[in-house]
Amino acid sequence: MAVHSTALVDSKAEIDPSAEIGPYVVIDGPVTIGAGTRIQAHAVIQGPTRIGAYNVIHTGAVIGDAPQDRAYGGQESFVWIGDNNTIREYVQIHRGSQPGSVTRIGHGNFLMTSSHIAHNCTLGDNIVLASGALLGGHVVVEDGAFISGNCVVHQYVRVGKLALMRGLSRTSRDVPPFCIVDGTHTVRAVNRVGMRRAGYSSAQIQAVHKAFRKLFFRPGNLATRISEVEKELLTPEVRYLLEFIRTSRRGVCRGGGVRFHEEE
Repeated sequence: MAVHSTALVDSKAEIDPSAEIGPYVVIDGPVTIGAGTRIQAHAVIQGPTRIGAYNVIHTGAVIGDAPQDRAYGGQESFVWIGDNNTIREYVQIHRGSQPGSVTRIGHGNFLMTSSHIAHNCTLGDNIVLASGALLGGHVVVEDGAFISGNCVVHQYVRVGKLALMRGLSRTSRDVPPFCIVDGTHTVRAVNRVGMRRAGYSSAQIQAVHKAFRKLFFRPGNLATRISEVEKELLTPEVRYLLEFIRTSRRGVCRGGGVRFHEEE
Protein backbone atom coordinates (compact mmCIF):
# COMPACT_ATOMS: atom_id res chain seq x y z
CA MET A 1 0.00 0.00 0.00
CA ALA A 2 1.46 3.36 -1.08
CA VAL A 3 0.49 5.96 1.52
CA HIS A 4 2.20 9.32 1.32
CA SER A 5 3.98 10.36 4.49
CA THR A 6 1.80 13.47 4.83
CA ALA A 7 -1.53 11.62 4.60
CA LEU A 8 -3.64 11.20 7.75
CA VAL A 9 -5.26 7.78 7.85
CA ASP A 10 -7.56 6.72 10.68
CA SER A 11 -6.75 3.42 12.36
CA LYS A 12 -10.33 2.29 11.66
CA ALA A 13 -9.79 2.53 7.90
CA GLU A 14 -9.38 -0.65 5.82
CA ILE A 15 -7.31 0.02 2.72
CA ASP A 16 -6.41 -2.58 0.11
CA PRO A 17 -2.63 -3.06 -0.23
CA SER A 18 -2.78 -2.03 -3.91
CA ALA A 19 -4.52 1.30 -3.25
CA GLU A 20 -2.62 4.59 -3.40
CA ILE A 21 -3.12 7.45 -0.94
CA GLY A 22 -1.59 10.78 -2.02
CA PRO A 23 -0.18 13.80 -0.20
CA TYR A 24 -2.25 15.47 2.51
CA VAL A 25 -5.19 13.12 2.05
CA VAL A 26 -7.40 12.81 5.15
CA ILE A 27 -9.20 9.52 5.78
CA ASP A 28 -11.31 9.88 8.90
CA GLY A 29 -13.28 7.06 10.51
CA PRO A 30 -14.39 3.65 9.24
CA VAL A 31 -13.53 3.91 5.53
CA THR A 32 -13.02 0.91 3.24
CA ILE A 33 -11.03 1.41 0.03
CA GLY A 34 -10.79 -1.31 -2.58
CA ALA A 35 -8.05 -2.63 -4.84
CA GLY A 36 -6.29 -0.25 -7.21
CA THR A 37 -8.16 2.86 -6.09
CA ARG A 38 -6.07 6.03 -6.23
CA ILE A 39 -6.77 9.03 -4.01
CA GLN A 40 -4.96 12.20 -4.99
CA ALA A 41 -3.72 15.13 -2.93
CA HIS A 42 -5.92 16.91 -0.40
CA ALA A 43 -8.97 14.68 -0.82
CA VAL A 44 -11.03 14.16 2.34
CA ILE A 45 -12.94 10.93 2.97
CA GLN A 46 -15.04 10.51 6.09
CA GLY A 47 -16.69 7.35 7.28
CA PRO A 48 -18.69 5.30 7.33
CA THR A 49 -17.84 5.13 3.63
CA ARG A 50 -17.17 2.17 1.35
CA ILE A 51 -15.26 2.72 -1.90
CA GLY A 52 -14.76 -0.11 -4.38
CA ALA A 53 -11.95 -0.99 -6.77
CA TYR A 54 -10.08 1.02 -9.41
CA ASN A 55 -11.63 4.37 -8.69
CA VAL A 56 -9.66 7.59 -9.20
CA ILE A 57 -10.46 10.36 -6.72
CA HIS A 58 -8.88 13.68 -7.63
CA THR A 59 -7.56 16.64 -5.68
CA GLY A 60 -9.82 18.19 -3.08
CA ALA A 61 -12.80 15.84 -3.42
CA VAL A 62 -14.90 15.51 -0.26
CA ILE A 63 -16.67 12.19 0.23
CA GLY A 64 -18.79 11.07 3.17
CA ASP A 65 -19.13 14.37 5.00
CA ALA A 66 -22.30 15.10 6.98
CA PRO A 67 -25.37 15.93 4.87
CA GLN A 68 -26.40 19.53 4.34
CA ASP A 69 -29.75 18.89 5.96
CA ARG A 70 -30.96 20.82 9.00
CA ALA A 71 -32.88 17.76 10.17
CA TYR A 72 -29.70 15.71 10.43
CA GLY A 73 -28.85 14.93 14.03
CA GLY A 74 -25.54 13.12 13.74
CA GLN A 75 -26.98 9.64 13.22
CA GLU A 76 -24.84 7.00 11.53
CA SER A 77 -25.37 6.93 7.76
CA PHE A 78 -23.29 5.88 4.79
CA VAL A 79 -21.76 6.46 1.36
CA TRP A 80 -21.27 3.42 -0.88
CA ILE A 81 -19.29 3.81 -4.09
CA GLY A 82 -18.75 1.04 -6.66
CA ASP A 83 -15.88 0.38 -9.05
CA ASN A 84 -14.13 2.22 -11.90
CA ASN A 85 -15.50 5.66 -11.12
CA THR A 86 -13.66 8.88 -11.91
CA ILE A 87 -14.30 11.56 -9.30
CA ARG A 88 -12.69 14.83 -10.33
CA GLU A 89 -11.50 17.86 -8.40
CA TYR A 90 -13.65 19.20 -5.57
CA VAL A 91 -16.59 16.88 -6.10
CA GLN A 92 -18.77 16.55 -2.99
CA ILE A 93 -20.66 13.39 -2.08
CA HIS A 94 -22.56 13.54 1.23
CA ARG A 95 -23.78 10.60 3.25
CA GLY A 96 -27.43 9.88 4.03
CA SER A 97 -29.43 12.05 6.41
CA GLN A 98 -31.67 9.39 8.04
CA PRO A 99 -30.28 6.76 10.43
CA GLY A 100 -28.80 3.88 8.45
CA SER A 101 -29.50 5.50 5.08
CA VAL A 102 -27.10 5.47 2.15
CA THR A 103 -25.90 7.66 -0.69
CA ARG A 104 -25.04 5.20 -3.49
CA ILE A 105 -22.82 5.58 -6.53
CA GLY A 106 -22.65 2.69 -9.00
CA HIS A 107 -19.90 1.76 -11.45
CA GLY A 108 -18.10 3.51 -14.28
CA ASN A 109 -19.40 6.99 -13.55
CA PHE A 110 -17.59 10.22 -14.50
CA LEU A 111 -18.21 13.00 -11.97
CA MET A 112 -16.58 16.19 -13.22
CA THR A 113 -15.15 19.12 -11.31
CA SER A 114 -17.24 20.57 -8.47
CA SER A 115 -20.31 18.47 -9.16
CA HIS A 116 -22.40 17.94 -6.02
CA ILE A 117 -24.25 14.79 -4.95
CA ALA A 118 -26.41 15.45 -1.91
CA HIS A 119 -27.58 13.07 0.79
CA ASN A 120 -29.47 9.89 -0.11
CA CYS A 121 -28.93 10.19 -3.86
CA THR A 122 -28.75 6.99 -5.89
CA LEU A 123 -26.69 6.90 -9.09
CA GLY A 124 -26.59 3.92 -11.41
CA ASP A 125 -23.78 3.12 -13.84
CA ASN A 126 -21.99 4.99 -16.65
CA ILE A 127 -23.45 8.37 -15.73
CA VAL A 128 -21.78 11.70 -16.53
CA LEU A 129 -22.18 14.68 -14.21
CA ALA A 130 -20.45 17.63 -15.87
CA SER A 131 -18.77 20.44 -13.97
CA GLY A 132 -20.99 22.25 -11.51
CA ALA A 133 -23.98 19.92 -11.80
CA LEU A 134 -26.01 19.87 -8.57
CA LEU A 135 -28.19 17.00 -7.36
CA GLY A 136 -30.49 17.72 -4.42
CA GLY A 137 -31.23 15.14 -1.76
CA HIS A 138 -32.86 11.81 -2.65
CA VAL A 139 -32.33 12.25 -6.41
CA VAL A 140 -32.22 9.04 -8.48
CA VAL A 141 -30.18 9.03 -11.70
CA GLU A 142 -30.48 5.97 -13.92
CA ASP A 143 -27.82 4.31 -16.06
CA GLY A 144 -26.20 6.28 -18.86
CA ALA A 145 -27.74 9.66 -18.06
CA PHE A 146 -25.76 12.80 -18.95
CA ILE A 147 -26.27 15.87 -16.74
CA SER A 148 -24.45 18.78 -18.33
CA GLY A 149 -22.59 21.69 -16.77
CA ASN A 150 -24.29 23.74 -14.05
CA CYS A 151 -27.57 21.84 -14.27
CA VAL A 152 -29.76 21.79 -11.15
CA VAL A 153 -31.87 18.78 -10.15
CA HIS A 154 -34.43 19.32 -7.38
CA GLN A 155 -34.64 16.90 -4.46
CA TYR A 156 -36.62 13.67 -4.97
CA VAL A 157 -36.46 13.97 -8.77
CA ARG A 158 -35.67 10.97 -10.99
CA VAL A 159 -33.54 11.28 -14.12
CA GLY A 160 -34.28 8.40 -16.46
CA LYS A 161 -31.98 6.08 -18.35
CA LEU A 162 -29.95 7.74 -21.13
CA ALA A 163 -31.63 11.09 -20.53
CA LEU A 164 -29.57 14.18 -21.35
CA MET A 165 -29.92 17.53 -19.60
CA ARG A 166 -28.42 20.35 -21.64
CA GLY A 167 -26.16 22.85 -19.90
CA LEU A 168 -27.72 25.29 -17.42
CA SER A 169 -31.04 23.45 -17.45
CA ARG A 170 -33.01 22.74 -14.30
CA THR A 171 -35.77 20.41 -13.28
CA SER A 172 -38.16 19.92 -10.41
CA ARG A 173 -39.98 17.19 -12.37
CA ASP A 174 -38.90 13.70 -13.34
CA VAL A 175 -36.84 13.57 -16.55
CA PRO A 176 -38.11 10.74 -18.79
CA PRO A 177 -35.66 8.15 -20.10
CA PHE A 178 -34.14 8.58 -23.56
CA CYS A 179 -34.96 12.29 -23.85
CA ILE A 180 -33.12 15.59 -24.18
CA VAL A 181 -34.32 18.40 -21.92
CA ASP A 182 -33.33 22.02 -21.51
CA GLY A 183 -34.57 25.22 -19.89
CA THR A 184 -36.99 24.41 -17.08
CA HIS A 185 -37.89 20.68 -17.31
CA THR A 186 -38.79 20.91 -21.01
CA VAL A 187 -38.50 17.95 -23.39
CA ARG A 188 -36.95 18.91 -26.73
CA ALA A 189 -35.98 15.66 -28.45
CA VAL A 190 -35.07 12.00 -28.16
CA ASN A 191 -31.44 11.36 -27.29
CA ARG A 192 -30.79 9.50 -30.53
CA VAL A 193 -27.01 9.75 -30.26
CA GLY A 194 -26.97 8.40 -26.72
CA MET A 195 -29.28 5.53 -27.61
CA ARG A 196 -27.23 4.64 -30.68
CA ARG A 197 -23.99 4.66 -28.68
CA ALA A 198 -25.66 2.41 -26.10
CA GLY A 199 -26.39 -0.16 -28.81
CA TYR A 200 -30.05 0.48 -29.60
CA SER A 201 -31.12 -0.27 -33.18
CA SER A 202 -32.68 2.26 -35.55
CA ALA A 203 -36.04 0.50 -35.11
CA GLN A 204 -35.85 0.75 -31.32
CA ILE A 205 -34.93 4.44 -31.49
CA GLN A 206 -37.71 5.17 -33.96
CA ALA A 207 -40.28 3.48 -31.71
CA VAL A 208 -39.22 5.68 -28.81
CA HIS A 209 -39.30 8.75 -31.05
CA LYS A 210 -42.85 7.95 -32.17
CA ALA A 211 -43.98 7.50 -28.56
CA PHE A 212 -42.42 10.81 -27.55
CA ARG A 213 -44.28 12.65 -30.31
CA LYS A 214 -47.59 11.37 -28.95
CA LEU A 215 -46.76 11.77 -25.27
CA PHE A 216 -45.24 15.24 -25.27
CA PHE A 217 -46.22 17.00 -28.48
CA ARG A 218 -49.92 16.27 -28.96
CA PRO A 219 -52.94 18.02 -27.40
CA GLY A 220 -54.89 16.43 -24.56
CA ASN A 221 -54.02 15.39 -21.03
CA LEU A 222 -51.17 13.00 -20.38
CA ALA A 223 -53.40 10.09 -19.33
CA THR A 224 -55.20 10.26 -22.68
CA ARG A 225 -51.95 10.38 -24.59
CA ILE A 226 -50.61 7.37 -22.67
CA SER A 227 -53.75 5.46 -23.64
CA GLU A 228 -53.13 6.31 -27.31
CA VAL A 229 -49.58 4.98 -27.14
CA GLU A 230 -50.76 1.79 -25.43
CA LYS A 231 -53.04 0.95 -28.34
CA GLU A 232 -50.00 0.10 -30.46
CA LEU A 233 -47.54 -2.78 -30.28
CA LEU A 234 -45.09 -1.68 -27.59
CA THR A 235 -41.34 -2.29 -27.62
CA PRO A 236 -39.61 -2.92 -24.27
CA GLU A 237 -38.17 0.58 -24.40
CA VAL A 238 -41.58 2.20 -24.82
CA ARG A 239 -43.04 0.02 -22.04
CA TYR A 240 -40.23 1.19 -19.77
CA LEU A 241 -40.90 4.81 -20.73
CA LEU A 242 -44.61 4.48 -19.92
CA GLU A 243 -43.91 2.77 -16.60
CA PHE A 244 -41.49 5.56 -15.68
CA ILE A 245 -44.22 8.14 -16.34
CA ARG A 246 -46.90 6.21 -14.46
CA THR A 247 -44.75 5.85 -11.34
CA SER A 248 -43.75 9.51 -11.21
CA ARG A 249 -44.64 11.25 -7.97
CA ARG A 250 -43.45 14.71 -9.02
CA GLY A 251 -44.84 14.66 -12.55
CA VAL A 252 -42.67 14.46 -15.65
CA CYS A 253 -41.15 17.14 -17.83
CA ARG A 254 -43.48 18.90 -20.23
CA GLY A 255 -43.32 19.10 -24.01
CA GLY A 256 -41.53 22.03 -25.56
CA GLY A 257 -44.40 23.65 -27.40
CA VAL A 258 -42.32 23.67 -30.59
CA ARG A 259 -41.94 21.22 -33.44
CA PHE A 260 -40.39 18.02 -32.11
CA HIS A 261 -36.85 17.58 -33.41
CA GLU A 262 -36.61 14.83 -36.00
CA GLU A 263 -32.86 14.63 -35.67
CA GLU A 264 -30.76 15.22 -32.58
